[in-house]
Amino acid sequence: MKILLLAATFGCAWAQTPDIGQIMSRVALNQAKSQDLRKFYVYNQKQLLKMVRGNGKVAREEHREYAISPKERGIKKDLTRFDGTYEAHGRYTAYDKPGYSYKGIDIDGQVLDGMSNDMTDDQESRDGIGHDLFPLTYHQQLKYNFQFMGTETFRGRPVYRVSFVPKPHQEEEAAWKGEALIDTEEFQPVQVSTRLAFNIPLAVKVLLGTNIKGLGFAVTYQKFADGLWFPVSYGGEFDVRAVFFYKRVISISLVNSDFRKMDVTSNIAYNTEDK
Repeated sequence: MKILLLAATFGCAWAQTPDIGQIMSRVALNQAKSQDLRKFYVYNQKQLLKMVRGNGKVAREEHREYAISPKERGIKKDLTRFDGTYEAHGRYTAYDKPGYSYKGIDIDGQVLDGMSNDMTDDQESRDGIGHDLFPLTYHQQLKYNFQFMGTETFRGRPVYRVSFVPKPHQEEEAAWKGEALIDTEEFQPVQVSTRLAFNIPLAVKVLLGTNIKGLGFAVTYQKFADGLWFPVSYGGEFDVRAVFFYKRVISISLVNSDFRKMDVTSNIAYNTEDK
């Protein structure tokens, strides 16, 4: 009798274990719907970009604010506020525009501006975040293997924890591994973290003197309306060493806020309540 009860108990638990394929299929569908809904919204974005030298001193820091509006494809970003500082010979000097160079070859300025553009201005995305950094859309999912890790509570709501790694022989197309928390009712991601799925080859380190450690990012989503979830925070930090002498810890932090839906008839934006 006890054996039968145990078998029934384990059988019930097994039956209740979600199928990872079904979970990710619904996530992909909802990601597509949410991306489509985002094209009707405008919002504000704040960025903090920082580079720290090997001795611990801040080499460069920028604060940027943008007004974000949708385009037919991707987003339009209008810079509304900017302030930056760079360090040289123990002194910090302010500057007032992205991409500023204080000398003929300013590697820090080029890298920091490129990082902001590459990582927050993806023209194939409705929120600017690189569509390949967080592989939850249908086409990106095809490159990865997903595994169900369990059910837990996050910010008072039940979520599935799911891990992902590139499929074999997909390293060139799928560079990331990580975990995602998926809302069990909405089948939308609420938090995703990624990191490089491979190490920089030894030959590259030796020949070019280049190494990257800790390269990874995290994004948090929030619900604003039925079917509409927006990334509200996004960031990452990593260590870069290049050409034998260049060493920096680079970090990026992004916060989206003040979401407003556009009136398609008058083209006037109005506030929406956070749900």
